[in-house]
Amino acid sequence: MEIQENIINKVAQSGLISLDPADFHAQGERVIYDIAANLFQGLILREKDFREFVKSHDWSQYEGKNVGIICSADAIVPAWAYMLLANRLAPYALEVVFGNEEVLETVLFIKAIEKLDVEQYRDQRLVIKGCGDVDVPVSAYVALTKKLTPVVKSLMFGEPCSTVPLYKRKD
Repeated sequence: MEIQENIINKVAQSGLISLDPADFHAQGERVIYDIAANLFQGLILREKDFREFVKSHDWSQYEGKNVGIICSADAIVPAWAYMLLANRLAPYALEVVFGNEEVLETVLFIKAIEKLDVEQYRDQRLVIKGCGDVDVPVSAYVALTKKLTPVVKSLMFGEPCSTVPLYKRKD
């Protein structure tokens, strides 16, 4: 007598749609420009020297890169100096932000998430994937939750086989 077992994939039958936040990871190298290198004696930004640097510097080296601008020195840097850098970087860089690597990554994820067409998830049961090869900032999960909650039937976090419920629309 032969015993035949049918394995049923309940996850596949659940109707859950999985969304990977890593899909919103922007392409391009990340670079941090530290204005501290432009400070006189590490303390003061001299306008004339800085403007000469900005004029003569090869900004094309930032072509296709995502750039964060910071000042790692304990110095007072006027806002116009950051603005001048942004102005010179903008024609070359994919993105320019004021902030470190974390701020840059957050801005890149948020901009990509803002472009998401949520209509494809209308009235769906959605799982936002919780782990993967790309380091996804918490801010991206928050942005996805905010954007998707108004349209989905339910929202969960994790993997389809093990989810944490976050939201369920009352019908």
